[in-house]
This record gives sequence, structure tokens and C-alpha cells, in this order.
Amino acid sequence: MEILNLLEQLEDIIEEASKVPMSNKAIINKEEVLEIITDIRLNLPDEIKQAAWIKKERQRILEETQSEANKILNDAKDRQSYLIDDHELTKKAEQKAFEIEERAKKKAQEIRSGTYNYCDKLLGRTQDSLEEMLEVVVKNRDEVKKI
Repeated sequence: MEILNLLEQLEDIIEEASKVPMSNKAIINKEEVLEIITDIRLNLPDEIKQAAWIKKERQRILEETQSEANKILNDAKDRQSYLIDDHELTKKAEQKAFEIEERAKKKAQEIRSGTYNYCDKLLGRTQDSLEEMLEVVVKNRDEVKKI
């Protein structure tokens, strides 16, 4: 920073100045000091502008960072909601699958039981028919033996 250098020069001039005997006063080169003050005045606006720009840029960066942080938080909340919803959907789908599987098992048992009953009836009828035929065969044998 140019102003700091100029202030240091001014400070050096004052410290190196000849002292007036018996006082705290010093003798300085008026033109040299006024020239440094003029340089300070000329450089001051640029430095103030630069400081203002730095402050403005700092504020912009802070706002941008805050905006990005808010976006990240919102994205995280959205993702969290999605995962929760997805988890709920998964639980519902698993429950529905379990219910479908249970119904299928029950239906299969009903079909199996119905099939066994049907076979039993068919075998029963077949047995009855065979018993009737056996009776006929036995009667016919008895008649053949009597002849």
C-alpha cells in the first residue's frame, strides 16, 4: 500500500528532524512534508476505492457462499425426503408382496385340497365300480361252478 509507505516516510522525517534546544519541538522541511501529504491525498482515493471494492467483494463472496450453503442444505433435505419416501414405498411394496405371497399359498393349498378331494371321489367311484364288477365276476364264477 502506497499510503503506508508515505506515512512511514513522514514518520522518518519527523523522527530524524533536528530538535529545538530546551523543547519538544523539531525543525522539519516544510516542502518535503507537504509533498508527502499531497501524495497521500492523491493515493488515498485509490486506496479507499480498493478497500471499498474489497469490502464489496467480500460481501459478495459471503452471500454467494451462504447461497451455496442454502442450496446444499435444500438438496440434502430433498434427498432425505426422497430416501424416506423411497423407504416407505419399499416397505409398502414388501408388505404388498408378502400379502400376495400369502394369498398365493392359501390359494395353492385350496387347489391342492380340492385336487385331493376330487381324486378321492374318482377313486371312490372307481372302487365302487370295481366292487360291483367283482360281485358280477364272483356271481358269474359261482354260476359257472354250478354248471
